[in-house]
Amino acid sequence: MLSKTVVIVGGGLAGLTAAYHLHRNGLDFTLVEARDRLGGHILTADLQTDVSSDGFDLGPSWFWPDMHPTVQEFARELGLSFFPQYSDGALVFQRSRETAPERYGTMRQEPISMRLSGGTGAIVSALSGRLPQASLRLAATVSRIAQTADRLKVRLAGTVGSADEITASHVILALPPRLLAETIVLDPTPADLIFKIWRDTPTWMAPHAKIFALYDRPFWREAGLSGAARSMVGPLVEIHDATTASGKAALFGFVGVPAPARGQAGRDAIISASITQLGQLFGPQALAPISTLYKDWADDPLTATSLDRMAGDHPQGSPREWVDQTWRSWISLAGSETAIDDPGYLAGAIEAGARAATTLITWRDEDRLSPILEREDRSRS
Repeated sequence: MLSKTVVIVGGGLAGLTAAYHLHRNGLDFTLVEARDRLGGHILTADLQTDVSSDGFDLGPSWFWPDMHPTVQEFARELGLSFFPQYSDGALVFQRSRETAPERYGTMRQEPISMRLSGGTGAIVSALSGRLPQASLRLAATVSRIAQTADRLKVRLAGTVGSADEITASHVILALPPRLLAETIVLDPTPADLIFKIWRDTPTWMAPHAKIFALYDRPFWREAGLSGAARSMVGPLVEIHDATTASGKAALFGFVGVPAPARGQAGRDAIISASITQLGQLFGPQALAPISTLYKDWADDPLTATSLDRMAGDHPQGSPREWVDQTWRSWISLAGSETAIDDPGYLAGAIEAGARAATTLITWRDEDRLSPILEREDRSRS
């Protein structure tokens, strides 16, 4: 049995942010991630690998400094650079299949969208590189968290050749509340009202899919187009220039087909129809991409639940009780959806992870964690 003070469940931006602050303040932790990679909903990929240091964002792509200054400040703290979303040139609007696409001049976007150089995955790499690698457990799933008299027992499933239980004084649950409700058993069982709050909280962007078409150059710019398009036809309803800071050319679009219909049509049919649509919008050169990338988050069981297959409202940010009295001193919810400000966004993940870590650091400084820390020290000696 491994013995650690704090267990973080979820290796996305929120979990990594919590780990970063705990580590900087001398608190021991183990971060458990069910995937074989870190990042969660952040996934920067290219043709060669699922995780790339200079690829395309299959998950979140942008932040807005005027709206989300926390992301910009955190990126600078981590030594990351960023650049504005390309928006020069005309926007294309597709009103119907019977009429030709229309072009409209674009004005400066306010607030301006920014992208991280190397992709959003750059923030994942920067954070993980600052953490003790021995404290990161990948491809391990937490199935149960049980209270004992003075600590928690965290059961892991799916691990091979390693301990299947970790003891902890506290668990930070840095995953969507719906996913928590469906995948982790808590003993004792929280109140029904708490489970209802978790299940009623939409997982932001979980119902959606993105398609990237990669090209040898951004030819649409030569034609005076921004790469942005809107469509009332589909299957892509919103399209943007996804060319990287290093010059890898691409267009990407959000698929407007609901998740159940995407599953029925199949990946190949969705991609084929999307490329045909890009040809209608941007000309014949768009019909011959070098390759395509596709990610349907609704089909990712480590992101979406059955409740997330239909698009829902944006999670509402406000101070609220995410746990009941029985669990209040034992667990913290830190998924981006639980943020007070900007829930679901990158800024929300940073806020939620930092908030959970700061609470434990404060408890440590107030000696509220001292009994556990003393028992951990004795167990190591």
